[in-house]
Amino acid sequence: MRLLSTFALVTLVPLAPAAVQEPTAHDRAARAILEELVDINTTDSSGSTTTAAEAMAARLRAAGFPDADVEVLGPDSRKGNLVARLRGRGPGKPILLLAHLDVVEARREDWSPDLEPFSFRERDGFFYGRGTSDDKAQAAIWIATLIRLKEEGFVPARDLVVALTADEEGGTSNGVAWLLRNRRPAIDAEYCLNEGGGGQRKNGKRVANVVEAAQKVYHSVSLEVRNPGGHSSLPRKDNAIYRLAAGLTRLAAWEFPVQLNEVTRGYFAAMASTETGQTAADMRAVAQAVPDAAAAKRLADGSPHYNAMMRTTCVPTLLQGGHAENALPQLARAVVNCRLLPGADPREIEATLERVLADDGIAISTGWHGVPSPPSPLRPDVMAAVERHTKEMWPGVVVLPTMATGATDGLQLRNAGIPTYGVDGIFTDVDDDRAHGKDERLGTKAFYEGREFLYRLVKSLSAAP
Repeated sequence: MRLLSTFALVTLVPLAPAAVQEPTAHDRAARAILEELVDINTTDSSGSTTTAAEAMAARLRAAGFPDADVEVLGPDSRKGNLVARLRGRGPGKPILLLAHLDVVEARREDWSPDLEPFSFRERDGFFYGRGTSDDKAQAAIWIATLIRLKEEGFVPARDLVVALTADEEGGTSNGVAWLLRNRRPAIDAEYCLNEGGGGQRKNGKRVANVVEAAQKVYHSVSLEVRNPGGHSSLPRKDNAIYRLAAGLTRLAAWEFPVQLNEVTRGYFAAMASTETGQTAADMRAVAQAVPDAAAAKRLADGSPHYNAMMRTTCVPTLLQGGHAENALPQLARAVVNCRLLPGADPREIEATLERVLADDGIAISTGWHGVPSPPSPLRPDVMAAVERHTKEMWPGVVVLPTMATGATDGLQLRNAGIPTYGVDGIFTDVDDDRAHGKDERLGTKAFYEGREFLYRLVKSLSAAP
């Protein structure tokens, strides 16, 4: 699940001159791997991550990786996960490089006539196909990086482990969860680099290189009001729709308190350096140990994204009521979708909703339990390396730590005590993100630049003990 946070634009950094550069040998190698992965159907309904995992295992073995360091394992024949290891010289815990092999469903008839979801196509400066942006590009880059390091004779200070997994997008065989339960030593690590961050581009110009270090928690509740109803010619004051609407009106006026963590404080502190005037001052004020309430209100009122970064949110997303035009409603129902801050207790959130609704006739029930996960600490070594290589490749681009409002498999690892950072250096247009959608695509230049960025990042991080 590629997660590109949207935010008010920072200072825009022009792209490099438009000179066309021929792909390097390393670019071509990564492209070939991406093409092979995209051509393999890895959907939950009819595909196989095992086929993709075996294909990547074959490439690694051909590059000289011993069989003992390349495994395809999983709960059944269709849900295989690849785990591969480049041995290091020291005893330190490994660095885990994670990507998922599965993709969301795609129907041929939903795509443009000249494109097929599971047939890789390069056209007009883009790679097309399901998974090009989510998440087979990063999977291809990890394999290409491991092979390149092996060919160079590079011996890291600690082991590098690549895991390409199943069922991140859905299904019942989540690969990271399965590996943690059944083969944790295979993927145990000091920290992980994963999807979830990425470069952001607006109007053809680079905006920021984002590092995702925390995730909000998806949690839904149902609100219901029931009564006997009756004939519409004899209205009742306790009309189910009235009572539900009154409760939702109270909810609309309610805001959960502002609560920032290390990641979101870092986000606003970094954003402040790119802004001016009141906005910059407000960002610095909310990044303090005790956020300034007035500054937080101005930011929240001006941007749904800033608001979501600072607090738990609950909003009605589905509404239904009544059963006939000429009858009083016997049932009025709403689904309220909450996105909880890391560490928030779902039971406390539901208790708060009960107090806000303040109506004994509105019954609250849990619709979907999310999986909470703690924020990952902003490790100085990781953040410094991301900063350094970002400046090397894109001078002036700001590095932003962020909290995602969606979710990736990082939550599984964080709950297992493995800090996880979403970063890829692949710049995509914030107004044309096609992950999960029609004609999914990824810029060829962006892919090649992301490949080089991640190669440099992994090599420098793994060189240190």
